[in-house]
Amino acid sequence: MNSFIRSVLAEADCKPERLLQMLRAVQAQYLHIPQAAIEQLAAALHIPRTQIIAVAEFYSFLHLTPQGRYDIHISDSITDRMLGKEKLLNYLAEKLHVKVGEVRADGLVSLNNTSCTGMCDQGPAGLVNGYALTRLAPTRIDVIAKLIEQQAPLSDWPPEFFAVEEPIRKPGLLLNQPFENGAAIAATFARGLTETLAEVDSSNLRGRGGAGFKTALKWRTCAQQTATPHYVICNADEGEPGTFKDRMLLDLYADQVFEGMTLCAAIIGSDQGLLYLRAEYLFLYEQLQRVLKRRRDSGLLGRNILGHDGFDFDIEIRMGAGAYICGEASAQIESLEGKPGIPRVKPPNSVICGYQRKPTVVDNVETFFAATHIAIQGGPWFAAVGTPQSTGSKLLSISGDCARPGIYEYPFGTSIEEILQDCGADDVMGVQVGGPSGTFISNRELQRRIAFEDLSTAGSFMVFNNSRNIFDIVQNFTDFFAHESCGFCTPCRVGTTLLKNQLRKIVEGNGAAVDLEELNEICLVVKNNSHCGLGDSAANPILSTLASYPELYLKQLKQSSFTPGFDLDATLAVARRMAQRDDDAAHLSQVEN
Repeated sequence: MNSFIRSVLAEADCKPERLLQMLRAVQAQYLHIPQAAIEQLAAALHIPRTQIIAVAEFYSFLHLTPQGRYDIHISDSITDRMLGKEKLLNYLAEKLHVKVGEVRADGLVSLNNTSCTGMCDQGPAGLVNGYALTRLAPTRIDVIAKLIEQQAPLSDWPPEFFAVEEPIRKPGLLLNQPFENGAAIAATFARGLTETLAEVDSSNLRGRGGAGFKTALKWRTCAQQTATPHYVICNADEGEPGTFKDRMLLDLYADQVFEGMTLCAAIIGSDQGLLYLRAEYLFLYEQLQRVLKRRRDSGLLGRNILGHDGFDFDIEIRMGAGAYICGEASAQIESLEGKPGIPRVKPPNSVICGYQRKPTVVDNVETFFAATHIAIQGGPWFAAVGTPQSTGSKLLSISGDCARPGIYEYPFGTSIEEILQDCGADDVMGVQVGGPSGTFISNRELQRRIAFEDLSTAGSFMVFNNSRNIFDIVQNFTDFFAHESCGFCTPCRVGTTLLKNQLRKIVEGNGAAVDLEELNEICLVVKNNSHCGLGDSAANPILSTLASYPELYLKQLKQSSFTPGFDLDATLAVARRMAQRDDDAAHLSQVEN
């Protein structure tokens, strides 16, 4: 066994659950995962080599064949495309003398597309050797190509190429709160653990990752489990295109996120926390490690935290390797255990059987951030804002056709119209709320509100004006789901590809009315029969735009003297229900009149 592999094993304490971290290190060293390394890791970890190969093949940033010394990925998010990404990608390929999806013959550079990199407010964006590149333009590409040909290390590249800005355009309830490190932990112990959980309960805080599960119920259920140990996981795999608010929180408010994890640990009886950081946020890794060290040095992590005997808790950062599905809690747990990120069959849920098959709380970055301030200010303070069903505030990542993209914080219940005014959006065609897995709303629905009872969202808010083609948007989202399907179940693995192909047929003008009905039927099969939330959401871009703009789909159908014997408007009923619309404009009969 060579010395490098030995050092990788030692760094990971030879624990199989840290396999993904080991493979990331091997990839960085050898530009791929060599067969020799697989054999050595399998022998040392006492796991089958097939498990290592399965992990390497599952994650898009791991490779079994060599990549370039400069491995470049350009974001293919719809917002990047709106900023001219396709022309820039072609220009970059020309300058570097390499085709997209290939490694140059001399092994110096490889170039690929990737899904959203979490930089939608400062695109076109990309990655080089895992590090974020922002605001790409022809002038920057000229410099990048020259630096690569000179084989300049990334440390010699202009720092502005890697600059990630965090524009907070509208702070609110939480972002405006003063905070002193340790305040939430001190308040929790002064009040009492049971009493603090009661405050979280009275706040009616619900998960900010999109699902909206009540936080206090999750924590209480986990705390009641007799099996030990208990774990706390912070889900920072912010992979939904158009979302970047967790990036901002970890960049600027990491102490408050870690403090939320710590008070959760005190309540549920945990001594181990894990932060699952998406691979695209590699630029945050070192500074987050510094924050953790500072907290340990200050007595806010480690043994006997703030002098409380027996309260031991620490946090470890684990990084993903490019898999959208790992944003789903059970898939993330599988990834943290050194496996492919395939969602688990439920029940049981993670609060009963989670990481290492032990009780586990998995919550979003924003949820822990909010819990920190609830512990300090109390539940009624939080519950006084928002709506009865959706209390508190919501962070929105706003991008697309607006003058002021960035982070906005609003009380739940705020209308889409008000948000569009604040971000400087004019001539709006529609808004994608919640990313591709969310809901597209037309400019006829701008009085709808951000709330769990109306438009639920993990934080993505993409604006499109009337210069945009609705089908470019829907195809980009549908392609995204087909690419990100983990392949575990047939309805999603096959169905997402069928959706992509059937939609293309209609968009290209080769579809008849019966093809639109078949598209709707495929949507239902994928939505109702898939193993996890990805498949459940994959049809949303089609269904929600069908409900918002049925007339546009109708216009794409090729004309025929023969009309099939079915009710096309009735076919769209499912789309209308999903989008919570039944107004005249959502019915083909009204559109035609």
